[in-house]
Amino acid sequence: MLTVEKIGGTSMSALKDVINNIILFERKGDELYNRIFVVSAFSGVTNLLLENKKTGEPGVYHRIAKYQEFHHALAELIVSLQTINKKYVGLGLDLPLADKFIEDRVNDAKQYLDNLANILASGYVSKEGILQAAREILASIGESHSAFVFTNILQNMGINATLVDLSGFHDHKSYTIDQRIKHTFSNIEFDKTICIVTGYAKGTEGIMREFDRGYSEVTFCKIAVAVKPQEAIIHKEYHLCSADPVLVGTDNCIPVGFTNYDVADQLADVGMEAIHPKASKPLEINNINLRIKNTFEPEHPGTLITKDYVSPHKRVEVITGTTKLVMIDIYDPLMVGNVGTDFEIMRVFYDLGISYNFKATSANSISIVIWEKDFNKELIRELEEKFEKVTVEKMAMVCLIGSNMDQVGLLAKSAGALSAANIDIKSAGFALRKVNIQFLVAREDFDDAIIALNKAMA
Repeated sequence: MLTVEKIGGTSMSALKDVINNIILFERKGDELYNRIFVVSAFSGVTNLLLENKKTGEPGVYHRIAKYQEFHHALAELIVSLQTINKKYVGLGLDLPLADKFIEDRVNDAKQYLDNLANILASGYVSKEGILQAAREILASIGESHSAFVFTNILQNMGINATLVDLSGFHDHKSYTIDQRIKHTFSNIEFDKTICIVTGYAKGTEGIMREFDRGYSEVTFCKIAVAVKPQEAIIHKEYHLCSADPVLVGTDNCIPVGFTNYDVADQLADVGMEAIHPKASKPLEINNINLRIKNTFEPEHPGTLITKDYVSPHKRVEVITGTTKLVMIDIYDPLMVGNVGTDFEIMRVFYDLGISYNFKATSANSISIVIWEKDFNKELIRELEEKFEKVTVEKMAMVCLIGSNMDQVGLLAKSAGALSAANIDIKSAGFALRKVNIQFLVAREDFDDAIIALNKAMA
């Protein structure tokens, strides 16, 4: 059967395991084919190109954005990527060829970036548009590099592997991303080859404008919609588990097994992404099943996400959450009975482009939870101009999530578990469908809350 599969950066860096556990596992001969692999850059490479995703440490992109000299940074990038190449010589990588590929690709990028920098310095055009183009060019280097290395190794193993470079580096046709994918795959016989595809795809709309660092999942989903596989698969370095095994212990959690896209959206809403919700929508709409597998446990079927799955038994499927939230409480004695207060608050959030994760109301106050990274002083200033008192408090959220957990006493049971662990519930809520019960707790109580809830639901 035809599958479209995605391999993340951490798994890609363990390329020997990827080959043994994904490419070759229980397959030989023609069984190796009919598979399309969308690959991320090797772990840490996109951080060098753009910025560190976790710490914000600047990469090459920020030198361009600050009008600084960036040629030396690109030269260092070549050295870094060629150092990565050396790690895979033992797997059969043609090192001189791989080193030349990355030299040529970075030097070609330098010419494009020089042109952009000159236009930027002229002051005649929008800075935003030029910097977005620079960001796209730089990002594409990471996936082009990993895809080339992977393809070369497979070819040197005697496997018919096809490099599908969607970065469009030397293609100046004005394709949208969907058009580029359709054109590129139109003449490939999938049953005779393994396709290794760059996670970055060039298009007139710019794949990073909406998704930024989540672009490889967009490419993955768009390819799946284009070729209509029997299944889409994402290979990660861990299972999608009922709770974080680091917190609760591996013996106290299990892989989810089966769930639906609604649950996947709930997970993404608190930062536990099986897949970016906007990226997965095309899969859901086109009724393409998604499987999440652990690269290092190839014999395990993983978790299958489908459009219509509902657990046959009432149960909590996942206990998760995040510590990276801020609660903003807006109080005003004139709220009670006043039509439009909520609208007025939401208008401020909308104008500043800030989304929220949670909202609770009383007669005279509305509490709203947002990601800490989205918090800014302008938001508070505007709210304080309109309402009597605005309070800000750092917060954590723990969630019970499942496709069928509408059971009598679940709320009492979970609140009781938190109380027994001496954890104060700051706020709580759930929608009518009860696919996600949310508890707001102090950040220092987060780990204990996850452990307590996991123990109570066992």
